[in-house]
Amino acid sequence: MNAAQAAANSPAPGRVAGRLQTILVLAATVVVIGAAAYLISGPGQSAGVSQVNLTGSVAGAAPVVGAVPPNFTAQTYDGKTVSLAAYAGKPLWLTFGASWCPDCRAEAPDVEAAYQKFQAQGLNVLGVFISESAADVQSYAGRVGFTFPIAVDQNTQIAGEYRTMGIPTHFFIGADGRIKDVRIGALDPATMDAEIQGILGH
Repeated sequence: MNAAQAAANSPAPGRVAGRLQTILVLAATVVVIGAAAYLISGPGQSAGVSQVNLTGSVAGAAPVVGAVPPNFTAQTYDGKTVSLAAYAGKPLWLTFGASWCPDCRAEAPDVEAAYQKFQAQGLNVLGVFISESAADVQSYAGRVGFTFPIAVDQNTQIAGEYRTMGIPTHFFIGADGRIKDVRIGALDPATMDAEIQGILGH
């Protein structure tokens, strides 16, 4: 190929500039779309977890696998008193959530289904719903069909003791009273089953 042919086959300067302009426009569009998504979902929504602003005390160490979780006493949405101590010697799935949390809503039917599936084998489930009123929790629980107790933690006092910085968060506690696993984010049914079987000793 001679110089004349090479010159003929090379893109014109105007065409190069046009392509560069198109690439820049596309890049800017991606940035704008990303910013819009951030503004719509908010900084508290990421990776299947909704951020929690804790107003309760956060003193002390966070509960970890192998530790005994902090005891608490609270009122359920229907006015009953519930405490962690009441579950001593029993396998317990302690789950933190809220009706305003998208991923909590997404996993809610599976949580109830898992409870129904393993309740006869000794599974206990205790929900803690944070940053909302008892009336809101009661309305949501009725719509979803929850049959396990749900404590109301409107002021995030319990969530603060458990260092729950995002929801849903799940603590799987064995009959020995120690935390067997902690999972942050929505769980699929297979993961729920595996975690439950772990605390049931299967």
